[in-house]
Amino acid sequence: MLLLLGVVFSSCKEEKIGDVENIPGLGGDTWAQSNIDKWILDNMTTPYNISVKYKWDQFEFSDITKNLVPPDEKQIIPLLSSIDKAWAKPYTEIAGKVFFNKYSPKIFVLSGSVEYNLDGSVTGGQAEGGRKIVMMGINTFKIKGMPGYDAKTDSIFAKFFIFHVIQHEFGHILHMNKNYPAEYKSISAGKYYGANWINFNDEDALRDGFVSSYAASGFDDDFVETIAIMLMEGKQGFDKMVNSIPDGTSDKGTTRTQAQAALRQKEAMIVAYYKNSWNIDFYELQKKTRSAMLELF
Repeated sequence: MLLLLGVVFSSCKEEKIGDVENIPGLGGDTWAQSNIDKWILDNMTTPYNISVKYKWDQFEFSDITKNLVPPDEKQIIPLLSSIDKAWAKPYTEIAGKVFFNKYSPKIFVLSGSVEYNLDGSVTGGQAEGGRKIVMMGINTFKIKGMPGYDAKTDSIFAKFFIFHVIQHEFGHILHMNKNYPAEYKSISAGKYYGANWINFNDEDALRDGFVSSYAASGFDDDFVETIAIMLMEGKQGFDKMVNSIPDGTSDKGTTRTQAQAALRQKEAMIVAYYKNSWNIDFYELQKKTRSAMLELF
């Protein structure tokens, strides 16, 4: 939503503003190319047409009132290298470079911290128009081999705030270009939480046939959340999730059998969507993605 401000100019006078070329952001500011810039050019921009903005610019974020911190430069190459390994390479190997370079986002913007929202939720990333993805919280990102890596905490954080965000947002890009079948919306019709999703946990959502509470917020997010979870957790992990649904009935009246059936229908429809819309073998993509994730965490 755009807020339009009326501005009245009662009077003005011309003043000298000095050397325009020295105003940051107007073309006069320059910096020496670093090893990071060269790595990005060689490993992200040249092969995938993806640029990465890590030098701080508060106006790249949708809410400039939030307190964010710049990314730690030591984090950038490990982060992007892992994204290349667990997201870009599986897609290019299975779907081809032409597909990936056409539909992948073209700009990554990095923030060192996440956004904390008034409703208690945390924003770990944002996407704009299928062209830009903002990745937040990278200052606490760690993978195997990095100093201080803790498998229990760091793997969960990185999976949620980095890879989950990318797989989720790329799923949005795909369905915005070729939408999923309308029948998908009927699988969990009447079960969605809407804006109240924040008041439910993932266990509640699973009992209603959703992979996460955010998936239960609406049709589109259900679709892309399911894609993200299936890719990151692999076939075995997704099967384990489905089988873990406890006996009984949820608060919305969903039985274990109904919840499991809903998740299996969603799985089948996603596999068919990837094949019919993009000629991609989803299970092969899932296998490669999961294998890469296991090497990283």
